[in-house]
Amino acid sequence: IVECVDRIRDTAQSHERIFFVEVMGRDAGFLAQNSAIASGAEAAIIPEDSTDVDQLAQFMERGIRKSKRSCIVIVSESPKCGAIYYADRVKKEFPQFDVRISILGHLQRGGRPTARDRILASCTGVGAIDAIMQGQRNIMVGVRNNEVVYVPLSEAIRSDKPFDRNLIKVLNELSI
Repeated sequence: IVECVDRIRDTAQSHERIFFVEVMGRDAGFLAQNSAIASGAEAAIIPEDSTDVDQLAQFMERGIRKSKRSCIVIVSESPKCGAIYYADRVKKEFPQFDVRISILGHLQRGGRPTARDRILASCTGVGAIDAIMQGQRNIMVGVRNNEVVYVPLSEAIRSDKPFDRNLIKVLNELSI
């Protein structure tokens, strides 16, 4: 994602555009949020931050309208309000801005694994074999605090996963 956003940023800056970059995530915004921080995007619009505050209006007020002529906004995919929805809103509400959309979708999957990816795969693979040998079933093998852990599938698939709200503050501070 970071490499894609870097390439998009060149165009956004040279043509003074707002780019809405849609990434996978649906009901979970950790990919959008972490991608925004890692790529230096000005904002992330994520489902976990769905308060009464209009995220787009808040972003427009604090960022692009005050000091920036271009920006990148990372948006979690959504059938109701993904990148297309927000781009259309900006075109209607702020017609002075040139808006573009880039939907990365499944382009963000894959790629060459890093050393950390390979080590994680090896550790969880060994953990899976150990779990089978111990007779464990209906679990997910993962790593938490550098330790292999076994999580019941019922817990692994629950929809209310913990979300680090501090990262919203980090992104907001970095994007000024």
